[in-house]
Amino acid sequence: MQIGELARRCGVSARMLRYYETEGLLRPGRSPAGYRLYRPADITTVQRITTLQAAGLTLAKIRLLLPCAETDSGGFRPCPAFRDGIRRRLAEIDGQIAALAASRRLLRAYLEQTPLR
Repeated sequence: MQIGELARRCGVSARMLRYYETEGLLRPGRSPAGYRLYRPADITTVQRITTLQAAGLTLAKIRLLLPCAETDSGGFRPCPAFRDGIRRRLAEIDGQIAALAASRRLLRAYLEQTPLR
């Protein structure tokens, strides 16, 4: 499929797909006329990239982790490096949540102790 079709199926822009290619996340083939040609497996790859980005991973981290995902079998069995990367990101998110909860408690305490005018 060509870039426009992949963009439509994945809900991302063609420009973003070209950016993913420059970042080494996608490696489309080329037609004799030079058009990018994507495989059906690239749909899954793009979905994984966008999901991992939404989870807060940078493209640099995704580039390191993505090769660990088995896509040939149709399943998803991440390698230990991928799991370790996800564990680290979860720990970061847990730390952010704890910091936000502490800030919320402090702000709530100020609000409850300060009379409104």
